[in-house]
Amino acid sequence: MSLTDTHRPEKRFTIGLLAMDGCILSSLTGPMDILRVAQKLAEVRDPATPLRLQTVLVGARGQGSVSGSGGLSVGPVRSPDVALDLLLVPGFMHSSAEDLLERVQGYGPEMELLRAMNLRGVAIAGSCCGTFLLAEAGLLDGREATTSWWLHAAFRKRYPRVKVDIERMVVEDGNVTTTGASTAVMSYVLQLLASKVDPALAQHTGRMMLIDPDRQSQAPYISLALTERPRHSLSEKAEHFLQKELHRELSIGELAEACGTSERSLLRHFRQHYGNSPLGHIQHLRVERAKALLETTLLSFDEIVERCGYSDASSFRKLFKRATSLTPADYRERFRLRAA
Repeated sequence: MSLTDTHRPEKRFTIGLLAMDGCILSSLTGPMDILRVAQKLAEVRDPATPLRLQTVLVGARGQGSVSGSGGLSVGPVRSPDVALDLLLVPGFMHSSAEDLLERVQGYGPEMELLRAMNLRGVAIAGSCCGTFLLAEAGLLDGREATTSWWLHAAFRKRYPRVKVDIERMVVEDGNVTTTGASTAVMSYVLQLLASKVDPALAQHTGRMMLIDPDRQSQAPYISLALTERPRHSLSEKAEHFLQKELHRELSIGELAEACGTSERSLLRHFRQHYGNSPLGHIQHLRVERAKALLETTLLSFDEIVERCGYSDASSFRKLFKRATSLTPADYRERFRLRAA
């Protein structure tokens, strides 16, 4: 071994984890574990590796520890003055969209810290509903972003200046990144390892931890039955009519008549409350019905298409693939209910 080999410069990659009381602990411990496993693998591959991968808990309310949503405490929490390659904002537990927005208001010091770190040029990422803190702090205005799929309506209504794309699992826009639910951040950290440190090490770490870094879409997991719905009498009338008549062809005029409004008012209402056209929403509902039937029945795809109000199986298959990123057959194989 040459003299230069024994004196390789140290290469550090440090992720800061924002310490927040009530946070979902896996949003913190998941990235911690990924970097620890990656560090061990790097040392196995090269015992003299100069690579130093680490996570640091940083807080906006002094040092000590932070209590997660289940009551467990993690620490120590350090000053945000440490050098970071990225500051990651975890998700936090909530019972509804309204509860989430109330909790966001209680994280004032954390939002001030995010603004300060952004001004320092530190890259920032938000995981799960932690994306709401980034948006509330104004860091997502005019940017593309994503969040947990079931919070789409609440996010879009609260932050109309953010260009939200709920189907994407990870969205990077400049030095600010947003991800979907808490497991999405695991894929994102592996992507960071690949792009900033070592692609081979990231691949090996993903294999060891059974994490797929190539997942790009939340679409297969989205369920309209679990999303936050707009609460409005016109919305409720529309939903009731559509669920009852979804098995047949429908027109916008017929839907407007059933809701007791004009087509123009209906279009305006759907854009405001759903971020979609009535036709787009009907297609979403039909895909949702198809997903449920693929999961829970042995009906053929042609039978499912008929029950979803389509006459052309080929065009519906294309719609389904576009909406979920999976073919109907692949979706059934992945998500169908299996006997115990």
